[in-house]
Amino acid sequence: MQAEDMEVPFINNLNDNGDRLRPKGKDVFKEQQKESESSMESPNLEFEYGDTDSLTVELSELYSYTEEPEFALNRDYFEEDFRSHARGRRWIELAVDQQRAYVMRLLDALEVTDRDKRLKVARAILYLAQGVFDECEKEVDVLHWSRHNVFLLYDMGIFTALLELLSMEIDNSQACSSAVRKPAISLADSTELRVLLSIMYLMVEMIRVETEDDRPEWRSAREAFKNELGSPLYNGEPFSLLLFTMVTKFCSMNAPHFPMKKVLLLLWKTILFTQGGFEELQEMKVRGRERLTLPPLPEDSIKVVRAMRAASPPASAMELIEQQQQQKRGRRSRRPLVKQDSLDTYNERDPFKNDDARDEEEDPEDADSGIEGEVDPLDRDVIIQPPPPPPPLRPPTERVNFPKGLPWAPKVREKDIEHFLETSRNKFIGFTLGNDTETLVGLPRPIHESVKTLKQHKYVSIAEVQIKREEELQQCPLTLGEEEVEETPAEMLYLGMLPNLSQYVIALLKLLLAAAPTSKAKTDSINILADVLPEEMPITVLQSMKLGIDVNRHKEIIVKAISALLLLLLKHLKLNHIYQFEIVSQHLVFANCIPLILKFFNQNIMSYISAKNSICVLDFPHCVVHEMPELTAESLEAGDNNQFCWRNLFSCINLLRILNKLTKWKHSRTMMLVVFKSAPILKRALKVKQAMMQLYVLKLLKIQTKYLGRQWRKSNMKTMSAIYQKVRHRLNDDWAYGNDIDARPWDFQAEECALRDSIEKFNSRRYDKNRNGDFTPVDNCLQSVLGQRVELPEDFHYSYEMWLEREVFSQPIQWEGLLQDP
Repeated sequence: MQAEDMEVPFINNLNDNGDRLRPKGKDVFKEQQKESESSMESPNLEFEYGDTDSLTVELSELYSYTEEPEFALNRDYFEEDFRSHARGRRWIELAVDQQRAYVMRLLDALEVTDRDKRLKVARAILYLAQGVFDECEKEVDVLHWSRHNVFLLYDMGIFTALLELLSMEIDNSQACSSAVRKPAISLADSTELRVLLSIMYLMVEMIRVETEDDRPEWRSAREAFKNELGSPLYNGEPFSLLLFTMVTKFCSMNAPHFPMKKVLLLLWKTILFTQGGFEELQEMKVRGRERLTLPPLPEDSIKVVRAMRAASPPASAMELIEQQQQQKRGRRSRRPLVKQDSLDTYNERDPFKNDDARDEEEDPEDADSGIEGEVDPLDRDVIIQPPPPPPPLRPPTERVNFPKGLPWAPKVREKDIEHFLETSRNKFIGFTLGNDTETLVGLPRPIHESVKTLKQHKYVSIAEVQIKREEELQQCPLTLGEEEVEETPAEMLYLGMLPNLSQYVIALLKLLLAAAPTSKAKTDSINILADVLPEEMPITVLQSMKLGIDVNRHKEIIVKAISALLLLLLKHLKLNHIYQFEIVSQHLVFANCIPLILKFFNQNIMSYISAKNSICVLDFPHCVVHEMPELTAESLEAGDNNQFCWRNLFSCINLLRILNKLTKWKHSRTMMLVVFKSAPILKRALKVKQAMMQLYVLKLLKIQTKYLGRQWRKSNMKTMSAIYQKVRHRLNDDWAYGNDIDARPWDFQAEECALRDSIEKFNSRRYDKNRNGDFTPVDNCLQSVLGQRVELPEDFHYSYEMWLEREVFSQPIQWEGLLQDP
């Protein structure tokens, strides 16, 4: 499929509102003026990035606040059936054998044909999975019994039964057609699906999370369930493929009643469980490098990022004016010393701080919020009295504790060394030696030292080895033979996704666009609120406020699930094989993922990260254990006391990481960032004082710095300094000066088509088993060919004589022609 055929019209309207991506003149000033108040005192965010939030939060996000009355409904249906079985005893008082007998009874009842009876039984099973909360006094007890019951349900085969019911509901054409005809879809249209998906989500999440007090049989059950979900046991494909099918069916408007939030959460957790999280990815990467006999990784990237400290954000327009006024009021002759100090100091002072009086981005409000919280008296002597003078012979720089080095070890690629030697040979000798990186004859001594340094930091990635191996397999298919492909969970997932990969990617981006806070009503081409809107719309102000919070929370959870899902897919496929990663990346780029993510960040990002779209007293399991207090408009407005919203910050970091993966080492995609004017959007995201988010923003700014011009670099020296201190260095990458700007024309289509050609060759060689290749062996032995048994049709002997007469006897044969020279 050609690149132009892959373009998706649904996101093309991003460019219709282009001034949102390209604010100019007064609009920029007004926007910065509006944001300056919140950015001046932006606090350091104590956020720890991980695979997921805490278990309690992840369980509470499964349910909308509109679903709260259904908790009591589940309990009632369970107690109604359980009362006749237990004879006055409670569930937690039964022995395990009695509990197993009752679950078996529920499993038999799931087979009934009556839809309403089946739903009641499913609700009773959901109550068990929720932790029989009516018999618990604390939230910890609810989680304990939920865990116990989920392992019991899995052991009794409930998940397989639920899967059959889910397949029936997906194929229920009557429900789909009635939902399509309905003008407004509500919670009531997806009741059966929501109950089934909730049970399955609780089972996946509870079994996935490991605890210290896990029993041995639970650990073995976890491994069995993990293998079961990742293997093609369900209709010949992994379980996640069924959920992907639900997503595409929903986005094609054929099933608008599907509860998309629950589907996306279950899909994300299934892939997280079967493929592994970020810690497992790091371990797999280490094992993969050992298997390929590559040098070990220079550092553990997860630990390095966790150890980083946030920097103060760049200044806004209002802060610049105040800074200029303060500079006029008091400037001391000792300032140049401080400037030199700030250039030499790493990780002890604010990396954004540049004391040059002409710098347009001085930020006096942030002068007291350096990286380690230390304050240089020289920076504050305009405002406060200087401290007692130090000993006269002690220079100011000795007061700073210098760290051992930059956080990241520099890396150099093989092609970087080749390019460096090619340039050096052309300069000093006048000819080149191709890819030879060993011969240094005729080159001066400093070049020898440079090559030695570059080779010390040479880094060969797993992707480079895979690309080289693929080229060898393409060139010598007969010599190297068939490739042995390891049946990893990522390989099985890719194999299942491959036929409909573009549909899956487009569907996820459609949902991301509909859930983005910057999307207007006209862009919501699909209704993602089917599983949050009640049957009766609110009539009081309090109900409206509660529903408004619920809708915003619902959208935030969808963004969280999609961003985490896409990032996990990209990372696992890249580790499995680089071309699997490249095809998913290309589908994302062709579906306008880059402008979509930039559109997402083109908002007041501090407001989004500090949003309080949650009602703590309605969160599960708090709402089922404690008495419900009376909700007031004031309590709803107050929200929680958290400094930031974990899920929103998590989503922002995931989207930045996806953008980094799409653009890394891709010249044409980097130029897309420049063309879409991403620099001011990304720079505003630096206002969030969280080290990991700042790191990925700075990475995106670094790759386009050389194309932004000297004036931009001059007026953004704080940002340049932060890039130098926080982002990994490529030793011969001229990112900061742009003297060696890549002179290649920006031919997006040519680059992408060349990549697509490599991907198609890979897929054809590895997965197209029925291809008629040029290298299929031919049997040229006469006896062997004549001795083969040929399958003839049954009626052949009836017409055999006629065939002989027509095709053999009546045709003159010129035997002499065989003797003539051709």
